[in-house]
Amino acid sequence: MLAPRSHTQHQHRTATTSLAFLILPLVIGLPLAVWLDLRGLSTRMMQGEATEIGVLIDEMRTYYANDVLGRLDSESHGEEAPMPTAMSIELGKRISARDGAVKVRIFSDFPFRKRAGHPIDAFEQTALEQLRQDATRPVVDVSGTLVDRTVRIATPIVMGPACVACHNSHPDSPKQNWRVGDVRGVQEVTVRRPIEASIFSFQSLLVYFAVVAACGLAFIRMQSRQTALIRHMNGELAQANAFLGTVSAKIARYLSPQVYRSIFSGAKDVAITAERKKLTIFFSDIKDFTALTERLQPEDLTALLNEYFTEMSVIALRHGATIDKFVGDAILLFFGDPDTRGVREDAAAAVRMALDMQAALGRLNAEWRKRGLAEPLEVRMGINTGFCHVGNFGSDNRMDYTIIGAEANLAARLQAVAQPGSIVISYETYALVRDIVEAEALAPIAVKGVSRAVVPYVVRGLAGAAEAEVIHGQAQGLDLFLDIKALDACSAGETRRLLEKALTALETRAGRERPRAM
Repeated sequence: MLAPRSHTQHQHRTATTSLAFLILPLVIGLPLAVWLDLRGLSTRMMQGEATEIGVLIDEMRTYYANDVLGRLDSESHGEEAPMPTAMSIELGKRISARDGAVKVRIFSDFPFRKRAGHPIDAFEQTALEQLRQDATRPVVDVSGTLVDRTVRIATPIVMGPACVACHNSHPDSPKQNWRVGDVRGVQEVTVRRPIEASIFSFQSLLVYFAVVAACGLAFIRMQSRQTALIRHMNGELAQANAFLGTVSAKIARYLSPQVYRSIFSGAKDVAITAERKKLTIFFSDIKDFTALTERLQPEDLTALLNEYFTEMSVIALRHGATIDKFVGDAILLFFGDPDTRGVREDAAAAVRMALDMQAALGRLNAEWRKRGLAEPLEVRMGINTGFCHVGNFGSDNRMDYTIIGAEANLAARLQAVAQPGSIVISYETYALVRDIVEAEALAPIAVKGVSRAVVPYVVRGLAGAAEAEVIHGQAQGLDLFLDIKALDACSAGETRRLLEKALTALETRAGRERPRAM
C-alpha cells in the first residue's frame, strides 16, 4: 500500500517550506547587507568630506588672519579689510547659498552687537558646550532615513593672538577679556546626500543582484509549479490507493486471510501451480439440510446459514485454518498451507477447532430456538491427515486455491459416517493427537480410492479436560441448553434445584408407568 495522502503532503510541504527559508536569505539578505554597508560607507565618506571642508576653511581663515592682515597697514587699511571671522561667515554664506549638498555655518553665542544673530538649535548648543570643554574633539551628528543621510560636524573657532587683540579692542565686541586659546564660536559643516545617488556607481553589482533575484524568483516559481504538480499527482495517487484498498478489502472476503496475505505480500504467485504437502483436512455437513430448506423461507434460511458460517469461520481462523470453500451447507478447511506449525500441531489445532465448533453450535441452537427454529441444527464433522496437492487449479482466467487428492475425499467420507453432532477422525489423525484427545474406534470402513480399510475414531473430548461446559439437546418435550461457565453461584443453585425437580418428576412418571407395563 502507498503512504497516506496527508502524510505525503505534510512531508512535501515541510520540504518546500525549508527550501524557501534557505533561498529567501540568499535572495534578500545579500542585497540588504550590501545596502547597510553602503550606508556605513557613505556616512564615513560624508564625515571625511565635511572634515576636509572645515579644515580648508580653517586654513583659509588662518592664512587671511596671519599673512594677509598682518601685511596691511593697520592705520590705513584696518577699517577697510574685514576681520577673519567676518570673512569666514561670508564664505559660509556663499557656499550654503548654492543649491548643493554642503552647507557651512559660523555661529557664536557672543555675536558682535551690530551683526544679526540667528537661533541656535540643540545640536549647536551642545557643540558649543562640548568644544569649550575639549576643543580637540569635533562634535558629529548623523541623522536621516534609510535612503537619506545627513552628517553635521562642528569644530571650534579658537582665538589666536591677532583675534584676541582685535576682539578685545573692538567697540562692538560683546566681550573684552578674550584670551588666546578661547573658543570664540563654532564652525559647522553640514553634508547631506541621498544614498541612492551613490548606488549607480555600483552598476555591475546591481546587475548581479538583478540576475540573482530573477533566478531566485524563477526557481521559486518553478518550485511552486512543481509543488502543485506533485500535489495533483498525490491526489490522484491517493484516489487510486483508496480504490485499490476498497477492491482489495472486497477481494479479501473471497479468499482465506492466509491466502490473501501470501498473494499480496508476494510470497505466492498467481499462477496455475500446485505442490504436494501433508495436510490435515476438515469437512463438515449439516444433517437433513434439504429438509431444513423445505421448512424455512429462503430469506430466513439465508440469514441462518450466514450466521452459522460466520461463527464457524471465526473459530476456524482463530485456530489457524485455511478456509477452502463453502459448498452448500458444507465447509471444507485445511491446516498446513500456506501457514503451518508442523504436522502434529496442525492436527491438534484441527481437533480443538472441531470441538469449539460443536460447542458454539449449541449456543447458536439455543438462540435460534428463541427465534422459532423448532428443530436444532446438527453437524457431522470429519478430519483426516495425509498428503494432498494444494495450489491454484483452474484456467489462466479463473482459478481456485484448493486441495485435491484421496485424503480430501476421505475427510468427506468420515464426515458421512459420523453421527449428528459428533466428530470422526482417521487413524492418521488420531495417531498425531492421541495424547490430547479421548476417542473410541469404530468399525472399519471402505472408502473408494483408498485401498486399505479405514478405521475411524469418534472424538469424545480432550484428554484430562473437565466436563463439558455446554450441555444442550432437544427432544419431544425437551429443550435444554446449559452453559456451565456462564453460571454464577446463585444461578448455579437455582439450576441445580430445577434439574433435581425435573429428575424427580421423571422418576415419578417412570414409577407410575412401570406397573402399567407389567
